[in-house]
Amino acid sequence: MKTDIMKLVESKNLKKVIPHFEVGDSVNVHCKIVEGDKERVQVFSGTVIARRGSGISETFTVRRIVAGEGVERVFQLHSPGIVDVKATRSGKTRRAKLYYLRQKTGKAVKLAQKYSEHAAEKTAATKA
Repeated sequence: MKTDIMKLVESKNLKKVIPHFEVGDSVNVHCKIVEGDKERVQVFSGTVIARRGSGISETFTVRRIVAGEGVERVFQLHSPGIVDVKATRSGKTRRAKLYYLRQKTGKAVKLAQKYSEHAAEKTAATKA
C-alpha cells in the first residue's frame, strides 16, 4: 500500500513511453554501459521469460544462450540505464512465467511465433 506522497515521487521518475512487449517475446534491450569516463550502448538480445512488479519497481527477465550456457538478466523497466526495448518477434505462450525454458536446450527453447498486433506492426515496418 503506497501513500499518495510516494506515488507522487515515483511518478516523476517513471518513463513516459513504455514499449509494448510481453512474456515470450524476443527482445533487444539497449542498455547504457559506463567504462571509466566513456559511456556506450550495449544490446542484450533474448527471450522475455518473466515480468513482475508494477510502477517504478517493475522488472523483466531476459534469457539467452551464450557459448552453450544460459544467461539471464533482470532489468528495471523504468531505469535510466535502459535506453530502449525493441520486440523483434512475438512468441506464443500459455504461462506468465517461462522458467521451464531453463531446462530446455537447442530447438526446444524456441517458442512458436504468435501473430499479435505489435508483431504485425514490426513486420509491416520492415516491409515498407
